[in-house]
Amino acid sequence: MKKWTIEYYNHRVQDWVCALPIGLRADYARLTSLLMEFGVDLRLPHSRAMGDGLFELRIQSKEGIGRLFYCTLVGKRIVILHGFIKKTQKTPPKELDIAKRRMKEVKSDAQKY
Repeated sequence: MKKWTIEYYNHRVQDWVCALPIGLRADYARLTSLLMEFGVDLRLPHSRAMGDGLFELRIQSKEGIGRLFYCTLVGKRIVILHGFIKKTQKTPPKELDIAKRRMKEVKSDAQKY
């Protein structure tokens, strides 16, 4: 059975992931390995559905808590749309809006091909 693949919305998102503190980067690597195996079946505490096809990957380490938003495309493709370091209990609306806008763009582009 084909595993899921991970892509990035753009190089800045990928650069942001690469610049994470080592503990968060290690947790990201662990969770993306699970994500590639289980895809949308990965659930809490690792991933959470945010509605309308948007998901949140929940990374944490002693350096802090991070969130990455992603969506899926046909062909078992996962696109990492946006990430941020969590500083408050609730997800800031601005961060969620960025992810939703990017998801809409990615899904629209995917339908063209």
